[in-house]
Amino acid sequence: MKFDDWLSDWGVTLGVGALILFMIFIVWDLAHSSKAGKFGTLILYIGLAMGIFGFLIKVVITYMMERAGV
Repeated sequence: MKFDDWLSDWGVTLGVGALILFMIFIVWDLAHSSKAGKFGTLILYIGLAMGIFGFLIKVVITYMMERAGV
């Protein structure tokens, strides 16, 4: 694996991880400033969690496909 490939793989993973952390802060701030309450905040975080779960599933599927030689 060349350095460029390694940097691209890890850069995307770490970059998306940093964006996820930033989105958690954004959702908290949105819930706080709009006075969403506990239920509204829960719904906002569920929506964010679905996106995070989709990213994690993509990483797992990619790993499994690379390991299988596909």
